[in-house]
Amino acid sequence: MDWNKRNVLITGATGFVGTWLAKALMERGANVIAFVRDEIPNAPIRTMGIFEKIGAVVPGDITDYASVKRVFAEYEIDTVFHLAAQTLVGVAKESPTTTFDVNIRGTWNMLEAARTSGKVKRMVIASTDKVYGEPIKLPITEDHPLLAAYPYDASKVAVEALARTYAVTYGLPVAITRCCNIYGGGDMNFSRIIPSAVKSVLEGTNPVIRSDGTPVRDFIHVDDAVAAYITLAEHIGQAGVDGQAFNFGSNAPINMLDLTKKIIEASGKDLKPDVQGARKPDAEIDRQYLSAEKAAAVLGWKPKVNLEDGLKKTIAWYEDYFSKIGKAK
Repeated sequence: MDWNKRNVLITGATGFVGTWLAKALMERGANVIAFVRDEIPNAPIRTMGIFEKIGAVVPGDITDYASVKRVFAEYEIDTVFHLAAQTLVGVAKESPTTTFDVNIRGTWNMLEAARTSGKVKRMVIASTDKVYGEPIKLPITEDHPLLAAYPYDASKVAVEALARTYAVTYGLPVAITRCCNIYGGGDMNFSRIIPSAVKSVLEGTNPVIRSDGTPVRDFIHVDDAVAAYITLAEHIGQAGVDGQAFNFGSNAPINMLDLTKKIIEASGKDLKPDVQGARKPDAEIDRQYLSAEKAAAVLGWKPKVNLEDGLKKTIAWYEDYFSKIGKAK
């Protein structure tokens, strides 16, 4: 598929994954339109020199239908990547109604604007592996029941239901990503284990593991996640894609202790994990990882960046970033 000069709308373009997605699409010649709510000082999209190259930066809020509708009308949007959301699990637990408003209302606004524009040829909606809740079987396949029991997770189940509704009822060309934990340079949420541990090793301190180190997850590098989004978009309209959800995972689950050891090893520092052992049974799933066989079979997508190489790239990115802005506070 030729992306050259296509008008591509990205919500959440200044976020972690959105930044790299915007970069990749611009490198393919796309005219990227970023729908942005907040300006964030020292955001990676600025320090990486991407922001000023975007075709158009449109201020607005996805919960405001009028401003969403205007973007579609004025920029003749061809392709949509809807990544904007309230993604912080802790914030969602403290303020569920705000999370529901942003994630659910924001998504139906995007879907309705896409439907009524009559020009959108493909739309990718970001969901999450959290929709599965406590897994019944591992690895988790797309036919696993959606057992979400917490506000952020439940909001994404609703988002998926809306996307399928618009696909089935109105024929909107939309599909859904369910990614495992995405990591890489540019993730500014230092409550997550990989950026937190990377920040620690660069400061010469032992990385903290808040759990006992035994929970198992899978992680994909942001380059593989971006490839997943673009590959899915390129297959929309083909048999077995529209209205469907696809898992994107590493096929290489790892526990938190071993992951932290790999981060230390990649840094070359003489440090050790600080295992604090605190567990929160109501919020911590012990083992959760995905099967990406459907994405391989239908889309031809497979992860290319192994964990060791991905961690080295990630550490190098943060080292450069902190040298530009000063040490992270």
